[in-house]
Amino acid sequence: MSIHDQNPAGIDLPLDPLPGHSSRGRLERVLRRGEFAVTAELNPPDSANPQDVYDRAKIFEGWVDGINAVDASGANCHMSSVGICALLTRMGYAPIMQIACRDKNRIAIQGDVLGAAAMGVGNILCLTGDGVQAGDQPGAKPVFDLDCMSLLETIRIMRDNGKFLSGRKLTTPPAVFLGAAINPFAPPYDFRPHRLGKKIEAGAQFVQSQYCFDVPMFREYMKRATDLGHVENCYILCGVGPLASAKTARWIRSNVPGIHIPDSVIQRLEGAADQKKEGKQLCIDIINEVKEIPGVSGIHVMAYRQEEYVAEIVHESGVLKGRQPWKREARADDQMVADQLEHLLHDEANAKTPQQLVKEAAQ
Repeated sequence: MSIHDQNPAGIDLPLDPLPGHSSRGRLERVLRRGEFAVTAELNPPDSANPQDVYDRAKIFEGWVDGINAVDASGANCHMSSVGICALLTRMGYAPIMQIACRDKNRIAIQGDVLGAAAMGVGNILCLTGDGVQAGDQPGAKPVFDLDCMSLLETIRIMRDNGKFLSGRKLTTPPAVFLGAAINPFAPPYDFRPHRLGKKIEAGAQFVQSQYCFDVPMFREYMKRATDLGHVENCYILCGVGPLASAKTARWIRSNVPGIHIPDSVIQRLEGAADQKKEGKQLCIDIINEVKEIPGVSGIHVMAYRQEEYVAEIVHESGVLKGRQPWKREARADDQMVADQLEHLLHDEANAKTPQQLVKEAAQ
């Protein structure tokens, strides 16, 4: 980690601005330096306990450059992305706030962008969002006032032009690094690189792909994206993740739209003595292939309910090449504070009660 990737005045404070940078965050710095970036997805809790978020984020410390705070993926309700980001920025993590257009109109979205930027969120991923019928509350009313393209344009206008969509001026624009999602594995395949171009025109500076289980298909996508000049204008992170078993892979392929899992992957898992271990190794093998593809700037690790494997996957793949992403370091005065607290607690335990002091004075 570069010494310039942490504010010496406090881990929860934004970094000093750099020329040509849109944000004051670490992810953009890593990518602009040409280092291979690693991001991961935080499984949001069904809870109001902040410790649930910190426990899940701690697994990623020292292994990732950004943590995606998922915004009700699959149209299922969890702790909000903006809430998770508020907790993560407080502790010095670099969150990527996701915004799904399904649930909010442009007024609410623009307000959330300002609030997130004020909290120190440096990265925003713009998504259209799954339809409500995909979730466990299909009776909810969808909004879709914007889609991913118009959302990108909206935030770009706020940031670069310093104004709301209404034209009203902002006193301080949001300094954010804009991202979007891509799916090279869904038809029409020929259209996908051109759709990336449209997202770049709308404001996307980085993109994260859907799970990659078909490397030749992703390689072809990257070739076409390179030929179109997209890799010169946008950082592309390939989505990867471990599969728990062949049964899980078959279920995902049949029930989760947009995820392509070839028969060869399922056969490899079925032939393994330990399918979970093989699924992790498959993920590492895929990383080792995609990291060599020209134009790939990083990976996005999605290890749903297998977050404990992220560190192993990143380490064994060797993508960091000896670099360590940000990690909370123990401060020099931490032990002093702990000692003082212990001293106070000890004194308090041995202190006489007011009743005892009165009794002694009366004797």
